[in-house]
Amino acid sequence: MSDIKTALLAQAIETPSWAYGNSGTRFKVFAQRGVPRDPYEKLADAAQVHAFTGAAPSVALHIPWDRVDDYADLAAHASNLGVRIGAINSNVFQDDDYMLGSVTSPDARVRRKATDHLLECVDVMDATGSDTLKLWFSDGTNYPGQDDIRSRQDRLAESLAEVYDRLGEHQRFLLEYKLFEPAFYTTDVPDWGTAYAHCVKLGPKAQVVVDTGHHAPGTNIEFIVAFLLREGKLGGFDFNSRFYADDDLMAGAADPFQLFRIMFEVVRGGGYTEDVAFMLDQCHNIEPKIAGQIRSVMNVQEATAKALLVDRAALAAAQSAGDVLGANGVFMDAYNTDVRPLLAEVRAERGLDPDPMAAYARSGYFEKIAAERVGGAQAGWGA
Repeated sequence: MSDIKTALLAQAIETPSWAYGNSGTRFKVFAQRGVPRDPYEKLADAAQVHAFTGAAPSVALHIPWDRVDDYADLAAHASNLGVRIGAINSNVFQDDDYMLGSVTSPDARVRRKATDHLLECVDVMDATGSDTLKLWFSDGTNYPGQDDIRSRQDRLAESLAEVYDRLGEHQRFLLEYKLFEPAFYTTDVPDWGTAYAHCVKLGPKAQVVVDTGHHAPGTNIEFIVAFLLREGKLGGFDFNSRFYADDDLMAGAADPFQLFRIMFEVVRGGGYTEDVAFMLDQCHNIEPKIAGQIRSVMNVQEATAKALLVDRAALAAAQSAGDVLGANGVFMDAYNTDVRPLLAEVRAERGLDPDPMAAYARSGYFEKIAAERVGGAQAGWGA
């Protein structure tokens, strides 16, 4: 049990800056009280999540949503708050020029503009001390014959190679895939195989990120995780939940058993290290922002604790003996264990309140920011 506690104490889950701003659906963005007005206030809110969970020491930025004049100052501000800058996320999907694609656009000028933005994000990495660039492309087509599918892959490869060559010695990029949306006929990076193929060709500083909400219904995500770990190409996760498509709900909300299965493959495959980034990618549309992030971190912690509790020796013995029900029983015993008392102990030993949600509610932080942040433009989608 001491080994499990040690592993849980070492867990680090990155929260996204955009989760602290206003978000919503295609129909409406919902404004909430106390929402940050700039990246500095986003970091202040993220620091609260880390203060109460002890497990969220880094914050992902999104450029240009989090663009500032002095990134070194922003990084220093994060450090003063007890957190650090994590992955830098590019944005080549919110500009009119990108209607037909960004790095895969048939227009060379647009491709140059998009690639230059990706290179700008590497500059931000240099200034903030970040070692990870996260790339997601909305590129694709809506109609048969709209563009040449193979040529778009060539353009994608060309841009990725230029960005790869710009990375520093200790930097990497993670390539994200998405089955559909906003392109509905073809998506240029639609699945893990496409992302994997590009990353293999580029080299060791290119890896795949698995967004748990970006798959077709019924996809066995834990298989993808196991495969990518085996090949040394799993760079990280974007944890969220989905009921229908890319819903970006709290991690573990829709299918906590799936999150447990994924985390078991991470533990079994040697991915429970700093080489695999555990990041949240969520939009809290109707729930409170900071509390929603705290709950998400706790959900990932619970799934991880259960994965660490699996009796690996008993499982291996049952598997090698062909004992189907015995192996499944070992698996289910761990999943059905209530790990909340264990995690409460881990937090208490770290000097934290055993119940982060209750502790945050008592802190008065929300009431404070709700009063202080009246006026000015709230951060939100596109901000």
